[in-house]
Amino acid sequence: MTGATGFVGAETLDQALDAGHHVNALTRRAQPPRARLKWVPGSLEDAAALDTLMRDADAVIHIAGVVNAPDRAGFEAGNARGTMVVVDAMRKRGVRRLVHVSSLAAREPELSDYGWSKERAERLVKASGLDWTIVRPPAIYGPGDREMLELFRMAKRGVMLLPPGGRLSVIEVSDLARLLLALPGETEMSLAETYEVDDGTPQGWDHRDFGQAIGRAVGRPVRTMATPAWLLGAGARMDGFFRGKGAKLTPDRVRYFCHPDWVAATGQHPPKALWTPEVTTEDGLRATVEAYRAKGWL
Repeated sequence: MTGATGFVGAETLDQALDAGHHVNALTRRAQPPRARLKWVPGSLEDAAALDTLMRDADAVIHIAGVVNAPDRAGFEAGNARGTMVVVDAMRKRGVRRLVHVSSLAAREPELSDYGWSKERAERLVKASGLDWTIVRPPAIYGPGDREMLELFRMAKRGVMLLPPGGRLSVIEVSDLARLLLALPGETEMSLAETYEVDDGTPQGWDHRDFGQAIGRAVGRPVRTMATPAWLLGAGARMDGFFRGKGAKLTPDRVRYFCHPDWVAATGQHPPKALWTPEVTTEDGLRATVEAYRAKGWL
């Protein structure tokens, strides 16, 4: 497993170990020992570490990736090139089964450098000759997530600034992890398939409705405001000025946020015999709020 110390990876790793699987997981930093888990020190830039990671593996779940970078080269290195070295390491060790975590952003590679890099990674996977399945999550939320944390903080203040009109799908992290773990041993239905997943809400969420749902989870009414693209762009320039390469709101993200359709395509959902979401978004948002408050984040 790559990306096992991140938000999605940590949940997937916990579920894998709870299910009795033996896991090799890549890590840049020392981690506490756990039963049935072999931490492999290194990164995607370390060929020797990847070779060790693949040793005795039956399948690989490739979760690691870059969601924020200062330029296209940063996204290309973390997402496209990072995927290519995983594929190469699998080939060298004779590991065939690959579950690759992509993004809905790969549908629109011209919108953002992030989407471009995820689509490029998908093309590398499809050309790999491996037994692959691609999973494209939408916005992922859940306990431990920091990417959506600011939305919850805005809701607590009673005013939420949202992108211009559009719809989105979301998925709770434990539901996504269940799918990732259902795939490695299943190839009859999922071989060479690209799945788009969500919480089961038909046609996804209107931005305003999703903001109101976060408000209910926080426990207060929220006034939602659609933010014009030009204002988001100005905010991105200010964030870049003050935080430089550490900026969270970048022009690349603004182009991504302002796209009106980030809804998972119904025709690309996994077969129900393989997986269906179990966590309702209302319940998942409440659990996320409780976790944020327990950690002192909210």
